[in-house]
Amino acid sequence: MHRPSSRFVKNVQLYLILIAVSGLLLVLERLTGFEFLYHLAAIPLDILIAVFIVERYQERHESKERRRHLMYIKSTMFRSEMRTLFIANFHALKSPALTMTRIKAASPEELRAMRASAATVEYKSIEAMEPVIMEYVKAERVWQAFLERAIDNHFDEIFFRMIEILHFLYDVKLFKENNPDKLFIREAEKREPMMRRASKVLHDGVLAFLDYAIELKEKTPTLFDEVIADYELTEQIKGI
Repeated sequence: MHRPSSRFVKNVQLYLILIAVSGLLLVLERLTGFEFLYHLAAIPLDILIAVFIVERYQERHESKERRRHLMYIKSTMFRSEMRTLFIANFHALKSPALTMTRIKAASPEELRAMRASAATVEYKSIEAMEPVIMEYVKAERVWQAFLERAIDNHFDEIFFRMIEILHFLYDVKLFKENNPDKLFIREAEKREPMMRRASKVLHDGVLAFLDYAIELKEKTPTLFDEVIADYELTEQIKGI
């Protein structure tokens, strides 16, 4: 998926030209004995090193900007279209016990401890997972949007995560079309690969929210307070 940029191709061409020029000057120095050519041959190599350093700096800067942009995209989507999904997921958990009130009051260190405790999760029951799964289905447009942004910004990890979620949603929708009155999670319980995929998608959602909360708390604490306050309000409206 990750194709070389036009700038990368041009720089490779420049590297080859500079190396060729330096090599040619060294050959001429050997043939003619002019020591000046030896010193002249070092100039293309110095330029090569300078270009390489500048390119690495630009790539790091652009990557940082893309990550910052992604954080604000998440803020928009997590704050609106995905709010009920994360609330449903946390509400269905038996352990660890996670609430928005507890998350809002937590320090970055406490949030990281919550994240560590969520390395494994347990749901209140098999049936409790079903409403969460259906929230994932309702948010299909969001996963598609994340997929498009991952492609545009070369976020490979997010790309593959979205593909995994969308494949899972296809399974759910296909089952529901043929069995509208049955629970998908009960069917998944009979098929180990399907159950493993369902558990992973829901578990990854818990971790993704906690990772996002930690990032916000550390980088933009004011926005963190606003986002979690919105979640608390939704919990109150829903009577959770």
